[in-house]
Amino acid sequence: MKRFTTLLATVVVSVSAILATSAAAEAADCRSGYFCVWTDANFDGLKIEHSGDDRWWEGDMSDLDSSWANHGVSGPGVADHVKVYDGRELIGDVTLCLAPGQEVGYDAGANDRGSSHTWSKSC
Repeated sequence: MKRFTTLLATVVVSVSAILATSAAAEAADCRSGYFCVWTDANFDGLKIEHSGDDRWWEGDMSDLDSSWANHGVSGPGVADHVKVYDGRELIGDVTLCLAPGQEVGYDAGANDRGSSHTWSKSC
């Protein structure tokens, strides 16, 4: 019985380690305090990072966004949500709004539509 218990404990620890590693590997590489955007799904491809608003995504990112991460810092009265707009200068439809800590590896409705973003207090 002792061997079975030891084996079971070893399996549980091994499975837990694998699951923890998998979850960490899928997390977006985006610095604390920043909103990050990638050209490809699942946080791959060209990446841009923003600590503030950007009213005009230049060149390689405008209408090429496929994954997003909001690693903004939260606090009372802090604009910690991020709204992505399909038009430059924060006009047009909001294609995506991310709460603090939210990461989106792909969203078909928002894919390749973003052109600007702003930090706000809510979605």
